[in-house]
Amino acid sequence: LIFLRHHIDDGLKYEYLTVKNPLELWQNLNYRFEHLKVVVLPKALNDRSQLRFQDFKTVSEYNSTLFKIVSQLKMCGEVITEDMLLEKTYRTFHASNMLLQQQYRLHGFTKYRELIGSLLIAEQNNELLLQNHESYPNSSAHLPEVNAISSDFRGRGRGRGRGRDSERNQNFLGSCNNN
Repeated sequence: LIFLRHHIDDGLKYEYLTVKNPLELWQNLNYRFEHLKVVVLPKALNDRSQLRFQDFKTVSEYNSTLFKIVSQLKMCGEVITEDMLLEKTYRTFHASNMLLQQQYRLHGFTKYRELIGSLLIAEQNNELLLQNHESYPNSSAHLPEVNAISSDFRGRGRGRGRGRDSERNQNFLGSCNNN
């Protein structure tokens, strides 16, 4: 009785405060909320039928959504097996990943968590490969070093403000200023 009262909503606590028998409290709560199964079940069944692995950006998002639906179905008395979870995931791979789907099937996973663990590892490895590729894309030329010596370098103090090059620059600047 203490456990039930501790975990129910505050509004329900006050409503059922006078009930002293735990079995009676449980039956009252069950009677009050049993209709929710009728409301939740059709939506959960529809969500399960619409759920596709390919519609999610990450494996974690898919896994979280699937388990939310599975929890609702179990609450409504539906039996969900490991084979059902595996098959749902396999059948909803994107068409471009059919070879990958077949490889996962051939691996022979018997537990859904094993498949998801393998998919999470593959996703993480793909992210690392993409990061490495973005850091060093194919056929990219290495950037020149900052301290590289240019072939036009004439030495210290030459070509800046002295000599013929400086006079040409002064003449050019002077002709621009006159216009």
